[in-house]
Amino acid sequence: MMRDRKALQLALLAVVMFGFGFLLVPLYDVFCDITGLNGKTATQAVAESHEVDTQRQVTVEFITYQSTGVQGEFTASVQHLKVRPGEMHQVDFTVTNPSSKDKILRAIPSVAPGRAASYLRKTECFCFQEQPLAAQSEAIMPMRFYVDRMLPPDIEIFTLSYTLYDISERASSS
Repeated sequence: MMRDRKALQLALLAVVMFGFGFLLVPLYDVFCDITGLNGKTATQAVAESHEVDTQRQVTVEFITYQSTGVQGEFTASVQHLKVRPGEMHQVDFTVTNPSSKDKILRAIPSVAPGRAASYLRKTECFCFQEQPLAAQSEAIMPMRFYVDRMLPPDIEIFTLSYTLYDISERASSS
């Protein structure tokens, strides 16, 4: 009797642990949205009117990474850009696929310092959706943005980085 009860408790513990592990990603996303940690940027376009702050200039740096297994090049058209808060800008990102197979790619953005992420307003971005890329081809992917005028004055420079992932297998199986 005692052995059955202990087995039931252990089985219940395993189910609870599995459920907790399964919920960690969405819980982490909610936590990052609330606190602004991890430099996650908004995943939807922002369309609002904005005025340009002509008294201030902020430097935005652009860094690109490719996850393990992604072949080809992934680069930004500029390494850094001096912008005035409220001023619209476009930076083009180039990606190549030298392989003989079509790919589906996904770019995940991150901003450092993390608290600057909530002041970066993207109106168009290749990171909003999956990007199909034909074999032996190149694509130019635009990202249009402005920096919100409410960016804290102590943030004079921040970095926007993108990590590119090949999600071809996952996308084809769904």
